[in-house]
Amino acid sequence: MNHHPPSPTSTTPPPPVTAKSWLDDACIAEIDHFVKTLSGIQTKGVRPDLIGSIITHYACKWIPELSGEPDHHPPPQSATVSYLKKRFFIETIISVLPPEKESIPCSFLLRLLKTGNMVNTDRNYLQEVEKRVAWRLDQATMKEIMIPCFSHVTGTLLDVELMVRLVKRFVDHNINVEGLRSGVGLFKVAKLVDAYLAEAAVDSELKLPEFMELAGAVPAQARATDDGLYRAIDTYLKTHVNITKEERKSLCKLIDSQKLSIEASLHAAQNERLPVRSVIQVLFSEQAKLHSHINPSRTFTNTKSPNRLGLDPPDRYHSSRDMMTLQQMEIKRLKEHVNKLERQCQLMQSQIDKLLEKKKGFFSWRKLATSTTLGAMSVEVADEKVEGKGYDSGSIGKQTPVKGKHGRSKTPKPWRQSTS
Repeated sequence: MNHHPPSPTSTTPPPPVTAKSWLDDACIAEIDHFVKTLSGIQTKGVRPDLIGSIITHYACKWIPELSGEPDHHPPPQSATVSYLKKRFFIETIISVLPPEKESIPCSFLLRLLKTGNMVNTDRNYLQEVEKRVAWRLDQATMKEIMIPCFSHVTGTLLDVELMVRLVKRFVDHNINVEGLRSGVGLFKVAKLVDAYLAEAAVDSELKLPEFMELAGAVPAQARATDDGLYRAIDTYLKTHVNITKEERKSLCKLIDSQKLSIEASLHAAQNERLPVRSVIQVLFSEQAKLHSHINPSRTFTNTKSPNRLGLDPPDRYHSSRDMMTLQQMEIKRLKEHVNKLERQCQLMQSQIDKLLEKKKGFFSWRKLATSTTLGAMSVEVADEKVEGKGYDSGSIGKQTPVKGKHGRSKTPKPWRQSTS
């Protein structure tokens, strides 16, 4: 039986394409050798922080983006090969990370997470990195958490959903797992979230539910002041001018007007983008603060956000130097207000004096006219007395005789003398 070779037109199915099929043997061998060497070092009882520094140094050598500096030298391979190499290497690095929480710096983990999202790393590996980042989110900086969104579904510039997951994991881990004896970590994360929201609010594609979810992921007690949150909300309202009145109200409910500083309260009182109710709440809060400064015996209690989590109270009252500065600002503001009231009172007093001068002149002329009229009437009555031979002008009909100097009665004359 003759066996003919396959014709050139016949095709055989290609082998399945995997990540390793695109990598050269030297690359795979070097990574495998690194993993074996690292395992041998771990078995000798080397400290986890040293293991983490070895992994960090080796990863930055292979992927320069993980060092925090841009790679100015393009790879010699094609874009596809470089893409698959990065994904394979990142998955390998994540799999050999030591389990200790303090072994890997948070900055390196965030860069690893950013690069992993960029090369579409497997979701299970990314969740492991997210969990490690959430443990130490209070050590992150603003520049490191600004991770772009690589999803084709979400149109935002920043990965807000990733930030929401990290914050929720951090809050859940610190409150439910560790009990959180001091709220220093939460205060740092709250400040970080407010700064992140202010940057993300500039994006016109950011939806209101995403903004409110991230703002509400931090407990209200974790914010020592709401100035950062107010700045973020004001930026969002400035960018998204087409949101409804009800959406503005629900967004401004996140702000605790009692936690705003004097500068933020003055800005909010003149902010036309805020609802009227929010402005009134800010004014009432400032009035209550002013009364509390004037009368220190009356303590102001915050009934809106009770300390349900058992956290240490934030530094709401600041140090003695800050308190002196606040009191001096309040006194200066009160003096300006008093001076303004004095000027208004002086202006009103001058207007009242002018009105009184006008009325006084009017009544003096009227009195002069009245006295002149009465004088003319008295002259006329006197003439009539002379002509009527002693009759009183007020006696009409009775014609009672008037007594003269010697008490003799005179015969009254008629009112008019006849010419006949």
